[in-house]
Amino acid sequence: MSAVVLEARQITLGYARDTGWQSVLEGFDLQLMPGEVVSVLGPSGVGKSSLLRVLAGLQTAHAGSVSVLGQPLSAPHPRVAVAFQDPSLLPWLSLESNVAFGLDFASQPTVSGAERKARVDQAIAEVGLQHARGQYPAQLSGGMAQRVALARCLARQPHVLLLDEPFGALDEVTRADMQQLLLKVIERHNTAALLITHDIDEALLLSDRILLLGHSPAQTVAQWRIDLAQPRDERIDELGALRIDILKTLRRASRKPDAVIDPLPNSLEREHVPGRLYPHST
Repeated sequence: MSAVVLEARQITLGYARDTGWQSVLEGFDLQLMPGEVVSVLGPSGVGKSSLLRVLAGLQTAHAGSVSVLGQPLSAPHPRVAVAFQDPSLLPWLSLESNVAFGLDFASQPTVSGAERKARVDQAIAEVGLQHARGQYPAQLSGGMAQRVALARCLARQPHVLLLDEPFGALDEVTRADMQQLLLKVIERHNTAALLITHDIDEALLLSDRILLLGHSPAQTVAQWRIDLAQPRDERIDELGALRIDILKTLRRASRKPDAVIDPLPNSLEREHVPGRLYPHST
């Protein structure tokens, strides 16, 4: 595939509160390409998780549109899989049955018993849990539980993975292992991925692009494209200037509207999205 697999146009979302209408997202645009990893950073409350739910078809935007494989999205799509920080495994089902459970979602087309078994077997093998397929969630470590959640997504053979801080509760070593596993899966299947994260380092290590959302009626503050090849673990020095740039921009984006973001030079490409939040200072 070379065409856009997921596209969002002018997504607008808000909530009615006692103090009046609270805008969460306004005029958000996004395109995801096959094999691309896009991370979304931003302070709490700017609408990152709301955005993911809209892109997953779990929540309807007040305005704008989302399309998957060129078709309008109005409900959960069989080729869009979602993973959250909580693996949400069913405690009464074995690891194997939890992976298969994703094939029972209402949005999934019916598959034969043989295909179902083949998908589950392949997904479990891809996350390296063949030895534990008969175990139950209470017997699994946090890292194993997240592998099961990823396998449940993979069994659905998605074109798009939407990930809402899936590794946020893991220890550093396990988190690093899961990050590398995710990259291998994305490369193997040429899957597009959108990752919601608060961790700048995670975004730098995994992403082809990083989007930063901030407090304002129009959400995208800045965008960075990272052209460094994987793996990046040993290329920390090359990412250092970009990390500082992102951190400074994030601090400014954490302020309420009317803050101004100054352009900050760095050795890697930085793209400010035109027409968004903070004008460049002059």
